[in-house]
Amino acid sequence: MPTKKVTTNGTEVAIFDNAVIYKRGEYWHFRYWLTKERKYARFSLRTTNLNTAKVKAEGHYHELKAKEYAGITHFSKTAKDGVAMYLAKREKDIDINITKGRFSTIKTHLEHWLNYIKRDTKLKELQITDCEDYYLKRVEGKTKKQTLSATTVENEQSTINAMMKWLYKHKETNLESFEFTKLKRVDRGDESLRRNSFTDDEIKRIGIELDKYIAEAQQNINETGNLVKAIAGYYFVISIMFGLRRGEQIQIEWRDYEEFRHKVGTEKYNLVKLTVRAEISKVNKTRRIVEKDIGYFDDLFKLQYPRITAYQKSKEKDKQKHFANTLIFSANGDTAISNRAIAYHFDKIIKLAKIENIEKRNIVPYSFRHYYITQKVNSGLVPTSVGEIAGTSTTQIENTYYHTTDAKLIANAFAGYTLKDGLLIPT
Repeated sequence: MPTKKVTTNGTEVAIFDNAVIYKRGEYWHFRYWLTKERKYARFSLRTTNLNTAKVKAEGHYHELKAKEYAGITHFSKTAKDGVAMYLAKREKDIDINITKGRFSTIKTHLEHWLNYIKRDTKLKELQITDCEDYYLKRVEGKTKKQTLSATTVENEQSTINAMMKWLYKHKETNLESFEFTKLKRVDRGDESLRRNSFTDDEIKRIGIELDKYIAEAQQNINETGNLVKAIAGYYFVISIMFGLRRGEQIQIEWRDYEEFRHKVGTEKYNLVKLTVRAEISKVNKTRRIVEKDIGYFDDLFKLQYPRITAYQKSKEKDKQKHFANTLIFSANGDTAISNRAIAYHFDKIIKLAKIENIEKRNIVPYSFRHYYITQKVNSGLVPTSVGEIAGTSTTQIENTYYHTTDAKLIANAFAGYTLKDGLLIPT
């Protein structure tokens, strides 16, 4: 919609195509019709002299024409508009070079930025220093339970500048990126900054409680809540076994699971292979993980197969799914176990296993992944191998997980000895 033409006192002078100067009261003003934007650009020339007004108007005219030739709009979109444009573009990238989970993360990051910058802020009025206090504002008012790591904020800042670069390329902003305040380098050796994980003893206790938890739910599986309780129990067991990210694990389907036997010397082992497909992987790259089979997948299969196949058959034929294409951690094969259910049952298990200082240590379901990766690191695998298994970079493994545990410190102190019956024996 074009903006309404201003009523003048009858004094109007055409100076160029679509451009006029006119008087309002004693002062001259400039008006130019922007064809692509379908709006008038207006400026007060702040003079009562006609010749001076023409000179000033000519300057505005050439500036506006230069913008038009460069494809730059005169009227600015808001920060909210810019985010919507960028998200629309990134949504098209799903399954091409980002996953649904990554898109959701980008959306969350930019929502935090909108809360900081204010939604109605004009994109073309943004300055390079406007986000200097971003970190301080993000952590402001956070309680100990709501801790926000510097890494999280750095990831948000990276997303914000990726959006700004895209908007700048499309001539919606006048700057390509913000200059964020450089955060203090993280001391990777600081005990308090390690990934929040469990001890071996705690994992043993959790494993015992999970077995009880699942068995208790399966005794009366048709009772309200017990099916989800059992599925949650299996979810945590397999999280400990394979160290998947939450977004990956809830999207694993039965086709991604395979059992096989492998012989090492004279010993035969039952193994399970999980395939994390590129479309569900955070890093958009397929990886395969093999671990020893201790029967949990088989038990879960026996629980799920009759229920899910019966549910699928109850649907219209064109909407039915083959069992192989249904979700593993789901009550019906279509909808994954919710984050709320995972959090609820995690709290239950942690209390049953008597895990202490969970708030101070910031223990969460993701801590099972941290434990899994730490175990791989401590077993002697090189960072590259651990990164391949975990679906992350070698740098991330080296920076985050290659810390020295107490067990490793003690082992180093007694290198060349083994402990037998309470005595140190040279090896």
